[in-house]
Amino acid sequence: MLEWITNIITELGYIGIAFLMFVENIFPPIPSELIMPLAGFTVTQGKLDFGAVFVAGIIGSVAGAFPWYYAGKHFSERRLKRLANKYGKWLALSAEDIDRAKVWFRKRGSFAVFFGRLVPGVRTLISVPAGLHRMNLVSFIIYSTLGTAIWVGLLTTAGYLLGENYGLVEQFIKPISLLVAIGLLIAVVWWIFKRKKQAD
Repeated sequence: MLEWITNIITELGYIGIAFLMFVENIFPPIPSELIMPLAGFTVTQGKLDFGAVFVAGIIGSVAGAFPWYYAGKHFSERRLKRLANKYGKWLALSAEDIDRAKVWFRKRGSFAVFFGRLVPGVRTLISVPAGLHRMNLVSFIIYSTLGTAIWVGLLTTAGYLLGENYGLVEQFIKPISLLVAIGLLIAVVWWIFKRKKQAD
């Protein structure tokens, strides 16, 4: 994968970076933790400009959030409630829970999108509830861009500072991503357990 990413950045430059970051949002196994540090390292070789790399990464990443946003928007609330009422007992999930989540997202959705774009493993999927709860498109773009800018900026700067050791960024972030995923899994399991206990 590294060779493929390297070839695209080498051949296509800024367009290649934007393309890779777009694809990374559609297919999360392609890691931004490798794309942007490599792009940052390329800057140290005088082949690319730091500012343009930063902007290309943001544009590609935010563009990649739209398919998930519209997927969530297409998946109607009525259909979700129907599924919750039919299969929700296995997860202690009901139509009322969906209504509560909708209220929560209306109040804190902007923060959720902003923060979600900074969290590995969540940054792609946060666009789905934003679309599902019909978050204002302008707000979605603004908060997605702000969160993405911080993420892209950190990765690009790390690659620039580390130089040929840019691969250390991915190695450092991998355990953090794993911890986040485990934390989210524990939170979901605890919520399900709590809901089932209340239902008994």
